[in-house]
Amino acid sequence: MQKKRTIAGVIALGAAASLALAGCSSDGGSADGDDKGTVKLGYLPAWTDGLSTAYLLEDQLGKMGYTVEMDELTEAGVLYAGLAGGDFDIYPSAWPEVTHASYMEQYSSDIEDLGAYYDGAVLTMAVPDYVDIDSIEDLAGDAKRFDGQIIGIEPGAGLTKQTQEVAMPEYGLDSDYELVTSSTATMLATLQDKIKSQEDVVVTLWRPFWANDAFPMKDLADPKGAMGDPESLHFLAKQGFSEEMPEVADYIAKIKLDDEAYGALEGLVTGDEYKNDPEGAVDAWLEEYGDAYPGLIAS
Repeated sequence: MQKKRTIAGVIALGAAASLALAGCSSDGGSADGDDKGTVKLGYLPAWTDGLSTAYLLEDQLGKMGYTVEMDELTEAGVLYAGLAGGDFDIYPSAWPEVTHASYMEQYSSDIEDLGAYYDGAVLTMAVPDYVDIDSIEDLAGDAKRFDGQIIGIEPGAGLTKQTQEVAMPEYGLDSDYELVTSSTATMLATLQDKIKSQEDVVVTLWRPFWANDAFPMKDLADPKGAMGDPESLHFLAKQGFSEEMPEVADYIAKIKLDDEAYGALEGLVTGDEYKNDPEGAVDAWLEEYGDAYPGLIAS
C-alpha cells in the first residue's frame, strides 16, 4: 500500500502544513458537541514519523471530542525544551532511548513517557544500491570518491550527534570526511540529484523512513554498532499530562503499530496522492487498517 513519492512532494507537504497548521486547530468534536479541552502537539514536520503520528492523533483526539493544536518546530532540542516547559502537551514520535538520550538526560524530570508505539527503529548510513560498498568500514580511505562528504540532516538531530561524535571517530572517518548538515529536505534533494546522475553519495538515514523505499538505497553494515542499538518510538508528554487528561493518556498508551501499518500511514501522509490533504490520508489509512487495531476510531 505504501506509495512512491518525490522530494518535491515532501517539500510541498511541509509548505502546506505550515500554512494550514501554524496557529490553527482541529476540533472534530464529540457526538454531542462538547469540547473536552485542548491538546497541543509539538512536532518536526521534516521528520515524517512525527508528522504522520501527529496527523493520526489529530484525527483520533478530534473524534474523541478534543480540540487539537499543531505546533511546528525545527530542532529537536527546542522541541524537548518546549515539552519540558509545558509549551505544548505531546511530542508524538520521540526517539528517547538512543537517538535523543542526551535530551532525555537533560529534561526527563519534566517529561512523561506515555508509551512506545513502534519497536525496532534504527539509525543508518546508506548509499544508493549501485554503489559497490557494503559497510561503513569500506568508507575509510575512499573519501575522494564521495568528495569527502557524508550528507546529513539538521545539526541538532540525534542522528547528527551519533554520526559525528561516535560513528565517524569509531571508523576513522573524521579526518577524511565532513558531515554536511542542513535539513532533511536538503539531504533528500541531494540524494535525488546524485541518484539521477548515478553519482556516488553516502547519507545518514533511519528506519522507519519512507525514503528507504522511495529511493534505491541500501544500509551500510555497522559491525562496530557505532550508529547505536535499535530502539522504540515513543509518545512523550509534559509532566503531569496523564493526570490532567487521563482519557487521552490511556488511549495513546494503547497505540501499537507494526512495520506494515506504520509504513502505510507514513506513505499516505507524505505521498503525492494526499500531499495537500493529510486528513484524507489518515481517513484512507483508517479505512484499510482501522479494523486491525481495535482501539482506533475509524469514524
